[in-house]
Amino acid sequence: MALTLAAADKILSDNFAPWVLALGLTVEEAGDRHAVLRLPWAGELAREGGGISGQALMAAADTATVIAVSSARGGFVPMTTVQQSTSFQRAVVGADVLLDARITKLGKRMAFTDITMTAEGETDPAARASTVYALLG
Repeated sequence: MALTLAAADKILSDNFAPWVLALGLTVEEAGDRHAVLRLPWAGELAREGGGISGQALMAAADTATVIAVSSARGGFVPMTTVQQSTSFQRAVVGADVLLDARITKLGKRMAFTDITMTAEGETDPAARASTVYALLG
């Protein structure tokens, strides 16, 4: 059972560190096996040259995974990152980033996702990530 947007946003506010919340992430979609989050453009997240930093994108991808898995399971359960791999393909300057997290396998104890990060208004991804999570509850 997928989460409502309000329930997904509550998972964000209740379960993440203040520095993750400072990214300003919002949930745009929460489905049976996916979630779409928005990382709003902020100059504070930019590195030299004006592109959003890789660290911000990786944290956002990790967070999108938690929301996707929570939506697939019908609510938040304790989980932890086991592995994350990220490939950066182009800089994002002056635009929000949409993170589309898709579950590729959801077991009782492990979840695998692919995350596509695209600057709003673009079609080519800025980055891609894959994550593996251990489900603890």
